[in-house]
Amino acid sequence: MDPRLLTYYEAIERASADMLAAARSGNWDEVLKLEGACVLLISQLKHAAQEPEPPAPARDPQAQEAVRAKSRIMRRILVNDAEIRHLAEPWLQDLDDTLAGRSKTLH
Repeated sequence: MDPRLLTYYEAIERASADMLAAARSGNWDEVLKLEGACVLLISQLKHAAQEPEPPAPARDPQAQEAVRAKSRIMRRILVNDAEIRHLAEPWLQDLDDTLAGRSKTLH
């Protein structure tokens, strides 16, 4: 893995953490804004990943550490995403009910 790509993964991770913080505070407009930023970063990462990689020496310690860092970052992004989805479920159900014309009943 090209260690230069790690900066994209780190930026996506930061945006993911910011999305989680916004979701925890119930700021869904901010979550959506940050989701758009993530989409842009992922697009940029895909584009950068298509560029030819400079040749790396076999068993290059820097490249190996970049792969390990990418793996750690991806796990954190997935954990953040799962928690955001969990937090969003009630909000999405309310939105679905509103769009379907169902009113909330209070008990």
